[in-house]
Amino acid sequence: MEKFGKTIVKARIPILILALILLIPAALGYFHTRTNYDILTYLPKDIETMKGQDILAKDFGTGAFSTVVVEGMTDKDIAAMTEKMEEVPHVKKVLWEGVLGQSLPEQLIPEKYRGQLSQGDAKLLMVIYDTTLSADETLKAVEDLRAVMDEKCFLGGMSAIVVDTKNLSDSEVPMYVAIAVILCLVVLTITMDSFLVPVFFLISIGFAVIYNLGSNVIGGEISYVTKALAAVLQLAVTMDYSIFLWHSYCGKKKENDNNLEAMADAINETLVSVVGSSITTVAGFVALMFMSFTLGLDLGFVMAKGVIIGVICCVTILPSMILCFDKALMKTTHRPFIPDFSRLSKWIVKRFYIFIILAVILVIPAFYGQKHNKVYYNLDTSLPKNLPSIVAGEKLQESFEMNSTHIVMLDSKLSRKDTKNFMKEIENVDGIKKVLGLESFVGSAVPDELIPENLREVVDDGEYKLIFILSEYKVATDEVNRQCDEINKILDKYDDKGMLIGEAPCTKDLITITNHDFNTVNTVSILLVGIIILFVFRSLSLPVLLVSVIEVAIFINMGIPYYSGTTLPFIASIVIGTIQLGSTVDYAILMTNKYKAARCVGLPGKAAAEEALSGSVNSIFVSALTFFAATFGVGLYSKIDMISSLCVLMARGAIISMFIVILLLPAVLRLFDGIVVHTSMGFKAHGNENEGTHNGQLLTGVR
Repeated sequence: MEKFGKTIVKARIPILILALILLIPAALGYFHTRTNYDILTYLPKDIETMKGQDILAKDFGTGAFSTVVVEGMTDKDIAAMTEKMEEVPHVKKVLWEGVLGQSLPEQLIPEKYRGQLSQGDAKLLMVIYDTTLSADETLKAVEDLRAVMDEKCFLGGMSAIVVDTKNLSDSEVPMYVAIAVILCLVVLTITMDSFLVPVFFLISIGFAVIYNLGSNVIGGEISYVTKALAAVLQLAVTMDYSIFLWHSYCGKKKENDNNLEAMADAINETLVSVVGSSITTVAGFVALMFMSFTLGLDLGFVMAKGVIIGVICCVTILPSMILCFDKALMKTTHRPFIPDFSRLSKWIVKRFYIFIILAVILVIPAFYGQKHNKVYYNLDTSLPKNLPSIVAGEKLQESFEMNSTHIVMLDSKLSRKDTKNFMKEIENVDGIKKVLGLESFVGSAVPDELIPENLREVVDDGEYKLIFILSEYKVATDEVNRQCDEINKILDKYDDKGMLIGEAPCTKDLITITNHDFNTVNTVSILLVGIIILFVFRSLSLPVLLVSVIEVAIFINMGIPYYSGTTLPFIASIVIGTIQLGSTVDYAILMTNKYKAARCVGLPGKAAAEEALSGSVNSIFVSALTFFAATFGVGLYSKIDMISSLCVLMARGAIISMFIVILLLPAVLRLFDGIVVHTSMGFKAHGNENEGTHNGQLLTGVR
């Protein structure tokens, strides 16, 4: 291990040159990594709704459609506009009443179906694409359609929502990074002992972020949620490592006048500490990878990789920069502008019973609040109401009293009579506004050979026929979920191989899957972190105690939205707990290491708890404040509620964990001192101070 530090110091100039060179492939990788803006594509591929989407794309050459509400336009103008719309690449067909009138004589269309797509001066058009819902070609087609459509036209549907999400997210992501960097710089300038060193911290982490985002090209794509959060979250969870290196270096310089030797020792010390500290953070992100909803795999893998890259950059690039600019750094030193909180340790430990009682009182309503939070699954809920796709959805509801569209895939060989009976039963389901299929517009007297081929091929490929169901219920509501269940029951009567697909059925599956994922992720994260603590401290009791302390903080954080009346995005309830546990359990581990070292040198439980708190409180404060700064500003700025909610929860979680660890953990260590000592190795004084000190350096975070 000693050779590693000396090697880095010796190769500091080549390391910086190599670091700069590696930015080039990393940048290329970043720009060639596709961003996926459709959350529903992360559903498991083996569920029926996703299989149906694949069949739709493969057999019909389409996987997406949009609705267009047209107001105050004549049929002649609409016809001229639809011709231009159909010239847009990857637009397969634009269906509306005028098309039906051109394809079939009006007398052949059953009277009950005439005017199905009109309401007052509003008409409904359906645009069918030859590509899938969130394919790049479809998104480009949506942009092109908006360019050729009249201003009285409102294009909606999932593809349009994806386009608006893409445009908004792409415009905001650079600001996320800028806000996080500025606020972190302010915090670090106040809390560190140099005006210049925070700049080098941010440059070093910037290298790590670029490498991480660039390496995502290996997987081909990442979700927009991951792209939006990756830089900010990586900055928040890896800043501790840079702070520790600096503090270690400053300490070694007092012992050794040779800067190179001091840095070599600091690197070796830092490597041991940050590798241990990063394990729990990585474990939290790895837990996300156990989700069936593979957005967790996407976010978990990118962030786990980012933490590892952050550790590598911390012990290579950062020390190289510090050595190259050592004189400038020393000239900008100052006294940290934070109070010494260590004086509070005796007061807090002396009144330990108060904090135990408060924790017990708080945890019950907090746990209840967490369990009863309101959660939304409708993806457009997280977007501003003035986006074109959201306005189009409101127009669809106002003019046609419709909020969602389902697609039924029926056996093409099902007789016209059975198909009509099926459609009649569907029409009687609560909340169904219209049921549209080839049989809707073709009377029973019309022979198959008279049906225009260009009309038939859109809804019948010879194996499946499509039925469009227009519903007044909104996606992700209990009403539409019951509606989907009822449609499936009717579908099973007529065609046991038939499929119900669309945004509402997919979202219904999303609700079921993510409810299961919540329990899976929480269980896995607790087990992984508990096992790590078990091996670090060689203790049976500390995994339970430390995880429980952080879980109290998580319950409080996740319980607040219930009492404040805040509705959370579904993903928040799944990922926040494991991120908060993995990222802030280090606070508890740091204090416990100090406690262990104090017990090893013979201090009794109360004095050891005081020593542990006084020796760690400043570090915990700086770490939590940095995490808060990196995420809170983004939470306030973002107009995408999914991103905003996640960042606010992470920021608040860091502060709550800080207070819980500072106030509750010393009380827990004092209360359970006897159990900890007798169920843990190395906590008894045997005249060997080195044992406690050595193990106390394993997981330290900000020291």
